[in-house]
Amino acid sequence: MRELIEKNRKITIVPHDFKCANKGVITDVNQNGFTVELDYEAKGFLRHNYCEFYTQTSHGTLYFDSYPEVVEDKKLIVANPAKHRFLQRRQYTRIKYIYDLDMRCNDKLYKITTLDISAGGMKFKTSENINIEGEYYITLPLSAEQNIECLFSPIRIEKNNEETYTISGRFAYHSSKDKMTLTQYCAKRSIEIRNK
Repeated sequence: MRELIEKNRKITIVPHDFKCANKGVITDVNQNGFTVELDYEAKGFLRHNYCEFYTQTSHGTLYFDSYPEVVEDKKLIVANPAKHRFLQRRQYTRIKYIYDLDMRCNDKLYKITTLDISAGGMKFKTSENINIEGEYYITLPLSAEQNIECLFSPIRIEKNNEETYTISGRFAYHSSKDKMTLTQYCAKRSIEIRNK
């Protein structure tokens, strides 16, 4: 594990209460674990309570569960995990996500059917004429209680035979917490789908 967890690498940490998700930088790695300097106060983190960890490596997105042995202000000392998994080689985990949704640009609504999403962006089908230069507001339902609002910018538009378009693009967020929430959602759904 030591060869995968590297100093100066950014890491996202999600405790049981995902509203307390935090980011930081790995500042030390030893045979027993590693130290993280957090971006924000360590609220919601408890000693010996498991959290989810996500970081980028040269092999792809690394995911594992572990727990802090020490919690101090903006510092965590984390035990080495027993096991880990690579979610996929792209920067963000992409999952199948089928919903009929509305996108908004200025005062106009566009009807779309999403095909897949990741924290980086989404792909959808529509019969609407989408402007590739436009910016579109969209609300993504993640559960009965939780939605994420973000801005969508088209990157690629393909015309299909049946007079519909397939459009891919990227997200921009109002807050980094929204991006973290969607990252966690996609990672969890990916694992659930694989374990079915």
